[in-house]
Amino acid sequence: MTIISSQHILRNRLFFCAIVIVIAALFYWLTTSGFRNVLENTTLLREYIETLGQVGPLVIIVSMTLAIIMSPIPSAPIALVSGALYGHTWGTLYVLIGSTFGAVIAFLIARLLGFDFLERWFKGKLATNWVGSQNTLMGIVFFSRLMPFISFDIVSYAAGLTAITFWRFIVATIAGIAPASFILAHFGDELSSTDSQRIAFAILALGLFTAIPLLYKTIRKRRSN
Repeated sequence: MTIISSQHILRNRLFFCAIVIVIAALFYWLTTSGFRNVLENTTLLREYIETLGQVGPLVIIVSMTLAIIMSPIPSAPIALVSGALYGHTWGTLYVLIGSTFGAVIAFLIARLLGFDFLERWFKGKLATNWVGSQNTLMGIVFFSRLMPFISFDIVSYAAGLTAITFWRFIVATIAGIAPASFILAHFGDELSSTDSQRIAFAILALGLFTAIPLLYKTIRKRRSN
């Protein structure tokens, strides 16, 4: 029993090291190749995607996935470009697929590498002793997806360390990010317009979309104090 447990721990540690090395190497390549700068600049990214033709949507999806797995890479510019190039419907779909893939990968990494340790720490009672029921965990994931000031990446990794089931995490994630994906794609489509009034309205609406949750958080903090 002890030998099997030791082998399991060793395998997880080796897997963890391999994952860290792969992610670090990929991040290093993105940075040194200059592609990270492209991902962070809507103008450069749009010009690059436009040259790819039919491969463009796939690059959008992969880029969104990488942005979720690697916190330093912002996902908003990718979502805006997706909407600008492919419109509300398809732009939203590509963003949603990429975000979901990234969330799933982050969740599985945390689940495979950290959940067993926490389960042993809580002596097999993680589901009841930490955070709460499955419905509570699902609600936390869902509402956190609606808040732009809460890191999407951190929530994905943190969820993997809880007892939430995989399918509940997927449902909560898709339901939570669908509105934000549509809004960002919509703003990207509006900003690509040549109509100055539409552009001004899109900028104002995007600012309000970002400011309202922050204002709500500030008001709650003042009331609690």
